[in-house]
Amino acid sequence: MTRHDDTVALRHMRDHALEAVVAARGRSRQDLDGDRIFALALIKLVEIVGEAASRVSLATRSLQPHIPWNEIVAARNRLVHGYDQVDLDVLWRIVAVELPPLIQQLEALLAGRSENAT
Repeated sequence: MTRHDDTVALRHMRDHALEAVVAARGRSRQDLDGDRIFALALIKLVEIVGEAASRVSLATRSLQPHIPWNEIVAARNRLVHGYDQVDLDVLWRIVAVELPPLIQQLEALLAGRSENAT
């Protein structure tokens, strides 16, 4: 992938992670049990974060070892291929605990990329 493609994938990661976090604001883990559409929305958003992560080049990934690339892609794979066995506790932890710091890391990375492009 080119630098431009990495930037697009990184933006997709950030944007969909942010959308998941915003969707979960004011909600609780129990809402996933009672609102199938909410659960499906979070599943899809986390899937997209993982798919976008898989499109980031190995060169960019190696420069950002603090981002758990393999775990992000593995979560996507688990959601897609294990769609009938999604652990909603794990999904909630991803959205509530793991995505907020990832968003910050991606924002810093994207800011650095835009500074280097100018």
